[in-house]
Amino acid sequence: MPEAGSSITELPPIPGKRYFTIGEVSELCGVKPHVLRYWEQEFPQLKPVKRRGNRRYYQRHDVLMVRQIRSLLYEQGFTIGGARQQLSGESAKQDLSQSHQIIRQLRLELEDILKILKR
Repeated sequence: MPEAGSSITELPPIPGKRYFTIGEVSELCGVKPHVLRYWEQEFPQLKPVKRRGNRRYYQRHDVLMVRQIRSLLYEQGFTIGGARQQLSGESAKQDLSQSHQIIRQLRLELEDILKILKR
């Protein structure tokens, strides 16, 4: 698991899958599964699909949300309440931050595709 001071850019790229298990999201975001379950209770924006046996299936937007929450709490020093307020505000700054994350992710994926094509 990355240290609390590590930046979001050091996290692995998100694979091009439709659904992710809690274990996969834990590895992709550097956050333990019990923390993810706790964050689901604290952040209304984080709502993974629940299927058979109450198993959680996260989608790409959920993974990006977890990374944003992680950044607010671990890198920017917000409390849970402060991070919740930041996310619920949905100010232009948050939209821009999420857009930057998406662009960064797309760039990494395109670079991977380019490497494959050059082979």
